[in-house]
Amino acid sequence: MKPVRLTAHAEVRLARRGLQRDWVEATAREPEWREPEPNQPDVERRFRRIDEAGGRILRVVCAETGTEIRVITAMFDRNAKATP
Repeated sequence: MKPVRLTAHAEVRLARRGLQRDWVEATAREPEWREPEPNQPDVERRFRRIDEAGGRILRVVCAETGTEIRVITAMFDRNAKATP
């Protein structure tokens, strides 16, 4: 299993937004759905419903390489809707 690494920016955002690291790691590794990040072909948005947060949708923006998943930022996304 690839390690999940958080950028310094992501660490700050998790703390400020009250996000748990295990939620972010689960979303990065096993998202319910994915979307490309506009204008950044090597970056992806990954989404997952977090039951412990009242069913809110967590968006994790990350870049995956052959050796790791690098989390750039994370936030709850009010407007997220699963795409078929």
